[in-house]
Amino acid sequence: MTFDEDFEARLRTRLSPLTHLDAGGDRTDVNLGADPDQPITDFKPAAVLAPIVRRPTGLTMLLTQRANHMPTHAGQVAFPGGRIEPHDDGPIAAALRETREEVGLSADFITPLGGFGAFRTGTQFRIVPVVGLVEPGFTLTPDPREVDVVFETPVSFLMDAANHELHAREWKGVMREYYAMPWNDRYIWGVTAGMIRALYQRLYEDDV
Repeated sequence: MTFDEDFEARLRTRLSPLTHLDAGGDRTDVNLGADPDQPITDFKPAAVLAPIVRRPTGLTMLLTQRANHMPTHAGQVAFPGGRIEPHDDGPIAAALRETREEVGLSADFITPLGGFGAFRTGTQFRIVPVVGLVEPGFTLTPDPREVDVVFETPVSFLMDAANHELHAREWKGVMREYYAMPWNDRYIWGVTAGMIRALYQRLYEDDV
């Protein structure tokens, strides 16, 4: 079995079901300022799509570089996504809508598979990630108000624990550690790297 075949098999058997995307308990980027004891009601509900693109040359993960003028996580690498609005029919609908709005990727190319637990951030969001398989053939139209660039990183790189580096920086007078996965000229770190690490643990480490 190839890496891609094994990875897809793990996605189909080890993710939380679409009806319970946040099953398994919340994770918290406590080292980046989130308070693990803060009530869930304090957090703004959000959803992101973790898009796995089935390229003939190998699976990739589609990521964005957020525009530098964004109010939160400006300039950072991120999954497409955002707040769950009152008119959204849950996190899947929100993730698909935000993906279409941010990068122009139509839901026609996406098959949602499941989740791997919610993630609370120091910026007061509770993010529910939705893993989706994406078929090639799409055309992207990134919204320059939100996205500077869209790029793809090999899944085999992101799912290799040797590439999950622990970095540190001072923030609010405290040295804080966080995961980073530098790839070519892209610096994947913080919340996004934390979620990628959580996906790796769900597929390769955590009991299911």
